[in-house]
Amino acid sequence: MKMSRTFKDIELINRQGDITKQPDIAVIVNAANAQLRAGGGVAGAIHRAAGAELEREAVPHGPISPGEAVITKAYNLPNQFVIHCLGPVYGRDKPEEMYLANCYRNALKLADKYELDSIAFPAISTGIFGYPVKEAASVAYQAILETLDDLKTVKKVCFVLFGEDDFKVHEEVLSRLKP
Repeated sequence: MKMSRTFKDIELINRQGDITKQPDIAVIVNAANAQLRAGGGVAGAIHRAAGAELEREAVPHGPISPGEAVITKAYNLPNQFVIHCLGPVYGRDKPEEMYLANCYRNALKLADKYELDSIAFPAISTGIFGYPVKEAASVAYQAILETLDDLKTVKKVCFVLFGEDDFKVHEEVLSRLKP
């Protein structure tokens, strides 16, 4: 399943699927832990698919703070790079809305700095970090829309959502965005 809309010549897309299997995307975003190590959820899936080299390159860049982003090669993934972002733990890392928005802004700016044309995000902080999906999607899309004017090379911004419920929530939020 897929839904897309275009804002300022940049396509925003929602897909249901596996973020590690996005060959048409230059860089995928890892919902990382502070130490940038393999873990559970999205981070575990990305590290398993990329191979041990990803952790060897990533760990020296850590620890990172909520909202920060760092970039590494993608190794065995079908992408060029992985951007690692640490999202906030809902209810603990305050102000969580600012930290979550910074994840998206910083990842987009990093992708643009590396002259990449496409980026795919998971629903950062909505798993074990406890951020409510609808609230997180609203924060994410608002941050993305606020960053579009600054982008020079990024032309496709994609959410890849593993579960059908998360996909439906993101689809609803995307459908209500105003150009």
